[in-house]
Amino acid sequence: MLVQLILVVGFIYILRKYFDINSFEKLKKIFNDLKEGKQHPISAIFQVDDKSNRHGGELVASVLHAHGVQEVFTLVGGHISPILVGCENLGIKVIDTRHEVTAVFAADAVARLRQSIGVAAVTAGPGVTNTITAVKNAQMAESPLLLIGGAAPTLLQNRGALQDIDQLVLFRPLCKYAVRVKRLKDIVPTVREAIHIAQSGTPGPVFIEFPIDVLYPYPTVLKEIGLVPNAKGIKRLINAYLFMHISRQFGGAWEQQDITPIPVTPPRPKEEQIDEVAKILLESKRPLILLGSQATLPPVKADDLRKTVEKLGIPVYLGGMSRGLLGVNSNLQMRQNRKEALKDADVVILAGTVCDFRLGYGKVLSSKSKIIAINRNKDQLTKNEKIFWKSTALLQSDVGTTLVDLQRVLQQKGWKGAPSDWLKTLQDRELEKESSNLKKMKEELPDGNLNPLSLLSQLDKALPDDTILVADGGDFVGSAAYIVRPRGPLQWLDPGAFGTLGVGGGFALGAKAVYPDRPVVILYGDGSSGYSIMEFDTFTRFKLPVIGVIGNDACWSQIARDQVPWFNSAVACNLAYNKYDQVAEGLGANGVVVNKANESEIKTVFAQAIHECKNGKSTIINAIIGKTDFRKGSISV
Repeated sequence: MLVQLILVVGFIYILRKYFDINSFEKLKKIFNDLKEGKQHPISAIFQVDDKSNRHGGELVASVLHAHGVQEVFTLVGGHISPILVGCENLGIKVIDTRHEVTAVFAADAVARLRQSIGVAAVTAGPGVTNTITAVKNAQMAESPLLLIGGAAPTLLQNRGALQDIDQLVLFRPLCKYAVRVKRLKDIVPTVREAIHIAQSGTPGPVFIEFPIDVLYPYPTVLKEIGLVPNAKGIKRLINAYLFMHISRQFGGAWEQQDITPIPVTPPRPKEEQIDEVAKILLESKRPLILLGSQATLPPVKADDLRKTVEKLGIPVYLGGMSRGLLGVNSNLQMRQNRKEALKDADVVILAGTVCDFRLGYGKVLSSKSKIIAINRNKDQLTKNEKIFWKSTALLQSDVGTTLVDLQRVLQQKGWKGAPSDWLKTLQDRELEKESSNLKKMKEELPDGNLNPLSLLSQLDKALPDDTILVADGGDFVGSAAYIVRPRGPLQWLDPGAFGTLGVGGGFALGAKAVYPDRPVVILYGDGSSGYSIMEFDTFTRFKLPVIGVIGNDACWSQIARDQVPWFNSAVACNLAYNKYDQVAEGLGANGVVVNKANESEIKTVFAQAIHECKNGKSTIINAIIGKTDFRKGSISV
């Protein structure tokens, strides 16, 4: 009798604490139903439609659709099937890749190019862990993306279920928001909030974990939950607990909820800050802008940002996603001699550019320069400040908005742009460096292979103006950054500050999904091509053709360039002159070899690849290149 009393009291405690059932009348009804062997009346208390075959995937898809999501990238898994089916039913394109990391890289590219949210969905356990590199890359690149992960059923977590690990502990350090959904009625508000957080402030990735029992239909979950038929005694109480659990999960699932986007308001500068910066510029003789990826974030459109920078009339170095902003032949854009320009400038505006390793942690900035930094992120805004550099003005605000406001105030004050003699000095240096590069392009290499600079120069001349370039590699791609010029805004995709190899296939897939009629060219190192070359199968299956140009020097050259002279060893650096062209053919693409023997045909090869791309077929160009000292002294660690 005492045991039964303890069980009843314990059961009441569970009902009140975990199921929010505090009404005496509800408690009485539940016990009467259990006593009579009834279960379905219990589900009515939680407002469960126990006959419905609707599922949680429909709710996820409805929110994505309301937020303008046009595609979801994935590698299929049973944990997330309802989400993929729900997306398909609403006309959201589901693009499945050959590796989960590619799905997240693709979502990252979509986020950058659409200036919106990118979405990837992967299955539980190894499906989720395979994305970690891409999620960290998105965090450091400040890309707003939503990663959806499947998970083991709620009651079986930490009990040895298939692919069950603590996924949230992995993603909390990488994401602005990481949460597990436990009830269907929470799906809509959670997805809305996640997308809002991803795009607010400093954008970044968010992660939502969906246990399988909040995605599948009620009858399926009820069948699999493990109710014991004809149960008696303690097993009847266990049955009741399980039934209560599933009823609470599905309670109120199909009530009307707001699925529209939550407005995003970027941080704006204060008027007095804009006036202060304007005053500094009006007194300057040698101003300079370093424009980073953050400048391309909404709300300012890329074309409007371009017009703003042109009206400011200040010489500018473009980095990351801002490459190509001013087109090919702008007299304001500088590509060479940045270190010398920074040494001579009297005012430097770090517009989304961060004083990390790419700027020598700020050591390349002159102590005589007035430094104005603009960034949404306070930590990035002040990175290494007062250690290696000193600020004159710090603006924690949206870069594009700040530049637009600054240009307006300067125009009101009669600003005519940077002095012409300063512009001419930088332009003369550009011409001198370009002339030096031209000589490098014409050099015959001692190994008898193609000069990579010459190859890249010919590619640059062959590219249509609407080409999107994807950078995935070390030495070859580092050289390409000086030679191959993006034609316009948002036409250059590189990993960003994390220096990640392997982005090529995913970035190209995302770019092609956004702009299916534009040429997309991956600039691959032969080492980095190994990470995503299988995605040429994905390009073929989805009729999203791309061009891959592999600089094949049979080496991890960026590492070998330092390792060999420092340690007199090339251990782990050497590769082989693999037949990547044959790999292409096996994956449904064209494969072409260019080398010293057919150097005169390179222009024709590029032209043919672009033609085939327009006709729906991908091409891999296996370019057998030699080694140069063009990038001697550049960063490898």
